[in-house]
Amino acid sequence: MELTYYTTTYKDHKKETTEEHHFFADDKGEENQLVNLYPQITKQKMEGFGGAVTDSAGYIYSLLDDTQKKKMVETYFGKDEMRYSLVRIPIDSCDFSLEHYEADPDEADETFQNFSFQRVEKYILPLLDAAEAAYGEKLDIMLSPWSPPVYMKTNGERDHGGKLKAEYKKRWAEYLCRYIAEYRSRGYQVTKMTVQNEPKAVQTWDSCVYTAEEERDFIRDYLYPSLVAHHLDDIEIYIWDHNKERALEWAETIFTGETADMVAGLAFHWYSGDHFEALQMIRERFPDKKLLLSEACIEYSKFAADDYLKNAQKYAHDMIGNLNHGMQTFLDWNLMLDEQGGPNHVGNFCDAPFLFDTKKKVVMESNIAGYIWHFSHFIEPGAVRIGVTRYTDELEVTAFQKGDKISVVVLNRTDKSIPFSLRLKDTCVSLEAKPESIATGVICP
Repeated sequence: MELTYYTTTYKDHKKETTEEHHFFADDKGEENQLVNLYPQITKQKMEGFGGAVTDSAGYIYSLLDDTQKKKMVETYFGKDEMRYSLVRIPIDSCDFSLEHYEADPDEADETFQNFSFQRVEKYILPLLDAAEAAYGEKLDIMLSPWSPPVYMKTNGERDHGGKLKAEYKKRWAEYLCRYIAEYRSRGYQVTKMTVQNEPKAVQTWDSCVYTAEEERDFIRDYLYPSLVAHHLDDIEIYIWDHNKERALEWAETIFTGETADMVAGLAFHWYSGDHFEALQMIRERFPDKKLLLSEACIEYSKFAADDYLKNAQKYAHDMIGNLNHGMQTFLDWNLMLDEQGGPNHVGNFCDAPFLFDTKKKVVMESNIAGYIWHFSHFIEPGAVRIGVTRYTDELEVTAFQKGDKISVVVLNRTDKSIPFSLRLKDTCVSLEAKPESIATGVICP
């Protein structure tokens, strides 16, 4: 068997990716420094990787010249680079919008006669269309709401939390269905939705608060019946859409009882830390439910914007931990932002894999993009996670198999070289994880 071993390192923010070729030899019985692969131990099936087409990302995309636009979407969605196949799109405005907007803000318009996609057409659809052209087929789309229209809110504004008024629960469910139907009528492949982005957070931007019981009841009494009534019940509903530290409680509330068969899975973010064990417990208790990371980014309010390598390493650490505990889908946050980490209508600036310097007119690729590539390029939709053991916690490892191909991602966050022997059945190959590197080994017969 042959192993092609791709290693990426960064020095002074400059990327270097090397390619090595190795052949497996007979296992000599070595006990030390092993990383073992067990294809007979199979776990979850990967559904794919993607990112968010937000209003802000679409706006920045509109500033690029034609050559830059083509390269950006081909890097993300083309078959040769990151190979994204999914996108997440906000329903109405979110923090990464140039300003607040709603498709139908008219309280008197009970049947959505004035529903307008004009704001979506301005920035989101051009980027989405270009992404689909680069992909060569329809992308899998997930929609997520940040806030109902102002008139439906208890606090009378899109920002600062508030709740959905009881008398507007049915109308809000109908509004969500109207959004899905609009995308589908235009030929887009909406397959998933989350009920509410970050339902526990009272944000200074577009937000709405639910308890687990309130989300469960809204799904059962309003959202799911509306989807059925509009022949949209093929849409996969994902609950929670927030950080992992309380994901289990929401799963226990909504994945049981009457709503058990109404929801496909749980979406989660990464902002409160690892909590990989939460995913493992959900996977064990509810093996038929999917686990989907719906958002991750480096928030400049938490992490240094110029700590490029450490930020990329945080990403890879989280991705490996999530994958090894059941994640099936990875959806990064904004596909592209400006040099400041915006635009953002409340100044909540964040990193993105690609930033555009609006003064120099230059697209900058972050270390994060190079790190994500080691996952998204090699772990194909339909690949199944296989068993792995490792001799040291200084190496973080995950492995997937599709057909005869096995892809192994190895992360070394230390400043030293770490040797290891990769063992598969009765064969071994000696490798090295370079200091502060990420690597992917591809094994073919």
